[in-house]
Amino acid sequence: MTPELLARLQAAQGALRPVALCTRLPDGAQAIFPDDALPASVANALPASVADAARAAVDADRIALVDGWFIHPHNPPLRLLIVGAVHAAQAMLPMAQGLGFAITVIDPRRAFATQERLPGVAINHEWPDDAMAALRPDSRTAIVTLTHDPKIDDPALDAALRSPAFYIGALGSRRTHAKRLERLGELGHAAEAMARIRAPVGLDIKAVTAAEIGLSIMAEIVAVRRGASTGR
Repeated sequence: MTPELLARLQAAQGALRPVALCTRLPDGAQAIFPDDALPASVANALPASVADAARAAVDADRIALVDGWFIHPHNPPLRLLIVGAVHAAQAMLPMAQGLGFAITVIDPRRAFATQERLPGVAINHEWPDDAMAALRPDSRTAIVTLTHDPKIDDPALDAALRSPAFYIGALGSRRTHAKRLERLGELGHAAEAMARIRAPVGLDIKAVTAAEIGLSIMAEIVAVRRGASTGR
């Protein structure tokens, strides 16, 4: 790998951009796809079949071998940002960890957000707007708000809608969500943008307990990430 190519790969990683390193096996030629550091005419010069395979490899987070090219995705880590250190959040932790998510629980209420209640995960006690600015949600980030408190959930959703997060979910009834949308609309979000919020959060499995709610949320996150139909 040339120093220039390595620098472009590191720049993509630093910017939390999913890319694939494509290596042509017969001669060792390499390219990054997509490569925002190059003009589009150059960055898109890979054969169409390889470009398509690179896009699929990044989406699936799996290496591929296509037409003599070895494709190695370099993705940012999967992240789950949970707003609210509630019982459902506790239930989600072992499932999310098993699915490979790096978890941060955001809650300014220090009595709730403790290492004793949330073992093995990062805890952020900032207000959600400040926390989101520092955490920089990217296209490999899922965001879930669980507090039922507009003072905490609304700033988190406002920041989430301004990010490329692949999943945004909010706990609450349809009635609660309708009022929430009114408030977010007053902050300047259009209806099309607010349609990204999945509420009531989680798949409809008639969940009642905290564990069941956590399961429904994690199942929906996986379904959205993998492009499965959720019946919404």
